[in-house]
Amino acid sequence: MRKLFTSESVTEGHPDKLCDYISDSVLDACLKVDPNSRVACETVAGKGEIFITGEITTTADINIEEIARNAIKEIGYDNEKIDMDYRTCKIRTNISKQSPDIALGVDNSLETKEGDEIESEGAGDQGIMFGFACDETKELMPLPILLAHKLAKRLSEVRKKNIIDYLRPDGKVQVTVEYEDEKPVRIDTIVVSTQHNEDVNLDVLKKDIKEKVIKEIVAKELLDEKTKYYINPTGRFVIGGPLGDSGLTGRKIIVDTYGGYARHGGGAFSGKDATKVDRSAAYIARFIAKNVVANGYARKCEIQFSYAIGVAKPVSIYIDTFGTNTIPEEEIISKIENKFDLTPRGIINFLDLKKPIYTKTTNYGHFGKPDLNWEKIISF
Repeated sequence: MRKLFTSESVTEGHPDKLCDYISDSVLDACLKVDPNSRVACETVAGKGEIFITGEITTTADINIEEIARNAIKEIGYDNEKIDMDYRTCKIRTNISKQSPDIALGVDNSLETKEGDEIESEGAGDQGIMFGFACDETKELMPLPILLAHKLAKRLSEVRKKNIIDYLRPDGKVQVTVEYEDEKPVRIDTIVVSTQHNEDVNLDVLKKDIKEKVIKEIVAKELLDEKTKYYINPTGRFVIGGPLGDSGLTGRKIIVDTYGGYARHGGGAFSGKDATKVDRSAAYIARFIAKNVVANGYARKCEIQFSYAIGVAKPVSIYIDTFGTNTIPEEEIISKIENKFDLTPRGIINFLDLKKPIYTKTTNYGHFGKPDLNWEKIISF
């Protein structure tokens, strides 16, 4: 049976990703000084203005405006006429401390209050989180989202290194993979929309993107004469970034995870410290799913955890190996429960999540990057 599946990624200059990066930069600045910082930072961007809000409890004395301007500069926004200028954009902040009602449950879990054997912090919110892995790629990620991320990252690389010197920071990529009997066999379609300077010839841009971006990333055996390329299909993409479209933290959750190939619990990652299980539990779920596949227990694995605010242990654990398991799923769940402490404290300690590592995760996916702790492979 043949089928097509498409995933999307965006560049670091996409307005939503700009907001994610500012929020994670604020988080890292807090953690650099105070590893116990509680941060829930949201950013909005639009037409020459950045608005940063949320709840932060920390001993760190940080300059949020300076952090934001440096993040905007790093991404490459320096032209207010076509996107945004880090030097002249207006930045407003509205930050308060974490709600004491939330802190009550996070500081001491329900189990601690009831004298259970577990003494731990409670989850910072209720919610469901998913982790996923499959053996389509060496990174144990689905091929469509992995290629989309690599192409989007390459777009930024050729811009920053002046390999293609007329590009601007904003951009999007889509990759459609053809599957045969659940295995990827070829690339059916690649869509690239990239912001550019006003005086660029579209034919030159299309040739440069195909030669210096696509062919540098996508294995030639995945491309054939039937592969379709749509490069800047509107014909013009000069006005971009927050001038072309507003941005918001947490609006690219499918880009951040598995490109729609697996389920998503709905919680965003960026701007949140690890007591928020939206982030930390999604990371440990990916770690466990990846290691289920890496250890040969299944070729494809999806895991769900659910948490209640103020409660340390997950309310439920669910696993689906899509019929690819080599041992019973009940046995896999038993291995997980025996091996891993899935309380917020246990996850934070195991993955070392109090360090300022989060700007590394913001762009081009939170999963599939070998230098992140939740991508390591262990035996269990």
